Amino acid sequence: MIKIWQSISSNLRIIIFASIALVTILTISTVEQDSKLINRDRALVELNSSKTLDKILVKSPYIYLYTDRGSYKVPKDAIDKEELFSSNKKVEYYEDSTEGLDNIVFVVLLLSMLYIFYMIRASRQTQMEIIREQKQEVTQTPFVNEGVNAIHSTVNFSDVAGVESVKEELEEVIDFLRNPSKYRAYDIRLPKGVLLVGPPGVGKTLIAKAVAGEAGVPFFYQSAASFVQIYVGMGAKRVSELFAKAKEMSPSIIFIDEIDAVGKSRGGQNNEERESTLNQLLTEMDGFEESSGVMVLAATNKIEVLDEALLRAGRFDRRVHIPLPDFYERLSTINLYLKSKEHTVDVERVARMTIGFNSAALATLVNEAALYSLRHNKPMITDFDIDAVKEKVILGKFKIQTFSESERKIQALYQSAKAVTASWLEVDYEKIGIVSSIFIPHGSEIVSKSILENELKVLLAGRIMTKKVYGELFSNAKEDIKTAKILIHQIIEEFAMSRDYFASTNEAQQLLEEISDEVESLLDKLNSVVEQVRDYLLRNESITSSKTREIINEIF
Repeated sequence: MIKIWQSISSNLRIIIFASIALVTILTISTVEQDSKLINRDRALVELNSSKTLDKILVKSPYIYLYTDRGSYKVPKDAIDKEELFSSNKKVEYYEDSTEGLDNIVFVVLLLSMLYIFYMIRASRQTQMEIIREQKQEVTQTPFVNEGVNAIHSTVNFSDVAGVESVKEELEEVIDFLRNPSKYRAYDIRLPKGVLLVGPPGVGKTLIAKAVAGEAGVPFFYQSAASFVQIYVGMGAKRVSELFAKAKEMSPSIIFIDEIDAVGKSRGGQNNEERESTLNQLLTEMDGFEESSGVMVLAATNKIEVLDEALLRAGRFDRRVHIPLPDFYERLSTINLYLKSKEHTVDVERVARMTIGFNSAALATLVNEAALYSLRHNKPMITDFDIDAVKEKVILGKFKIQTFSESERKIQALYQSAKAVTASWLEVDYEKIGIVSSIFIPHGSEIVSKSILENELKVLLAGRIMTKKVYGELFSNAKEDIKTAKILIHQIIEEFAMSRDYFASTNEAQQLLEEISDEVESLLDKLNSVVEQVRDYLLRNESITSSKTREIINEIF
């Protein structure tokens, strides 16, 4: 019994003692409440019966008489002190009538406080044990066992469809990894980092694996989100060990997916762990030479939030934009996914009706159609199966932005006005499609007001053209107008490219109106070009700057 008592914690002992005290007080209070109320005459009889009277208790507002037949109570004022003491019995006094209740309240509060204290302490001990276990796991588990081992990719460019322009840009990287000595002989340095930029689902990870597969080098895949740990410094340690392992196995490729998880612009609400991880990443990229044979690829769909230090020369200074696939790219992608399946699908029709689909959505569409065909015991996939599951893909997991035929015509006119205006004003772009635009950012640090105003004109051209033709304003101009407002703020407020150093309240509006008038006059002049580019977009869904200039030269 003594051993059992010693094994009980001190906190629990206190609770046991307090519980016993509470039970005792409650028992006494219960006895007092069970006493029978009597009048003065009966009380005097009991007082004079000294043989049966055991105890007298004076506790306002009653006098309690305890006899062998039971307990009684009489109002205190009903009996004089002389009559009370004539019984020759010891009288116990408790003058405060609330004393018993106060004791109960005190014990209850004490028990509550002890219980809360005990639970908090137990919770803290549990948390400390968990943290100790996690620290022990981090210390004892090698980094290479956490899924960052090198893999040898079996994916080639033949397994990736619809990104021909991207393949051309990455051929140089592949050749460098295959034949590094050829480049070293001419003292040629390639970028240390290549940033793949594009919306979700366009195949950035697959392209990175294809680069590794084509080059035949080890491939290290790591999501940037996994670098951000609970403990400050662990993310930086992971980055350091990842680069060390890649150098050991060079030539090799490091691919960091969703790099914006650690590469967001610093400032504002700081995250100490994320910033230390980003600093380590920058240090590692500065620390190895181009001749080390390690190429860093990274993917993001939010290049605008990345820290400027990541994008400067010597780090991720080459950017490859991967847009949503156009008609011909969707055509080749669907053919690739149907290659090993029996089907009678009109691939060209499916490619035309899937505008806005990314590569992942097209893969899902073909897979869902195959499942639908199998479910209905069909020998092959047909157009009916594609049509049956298309809405499921659009409204389901991918939430694809697609256009009706009338919306497609409006969007084609909107984008054609931007393409023609950009080509006429020499604003560089790679490709403008019905669903996306890829403009080439100007590389110079010093930019003139004329260049910025030309960019502003391109942003306003689509809105002005659709209003001119349809007599309406449409919501598809939302993103361009948002960008235009930011740009006009930079022109007037940041760069002070206005009449006065301190801009007036309505100066931005005045400048926008002036530029809008100029764009309207320009589009009146180029109306026939815009119509031809619109028709080209409706047929092909995208147009390059060289093709737009070709159409302009044919007319002018």
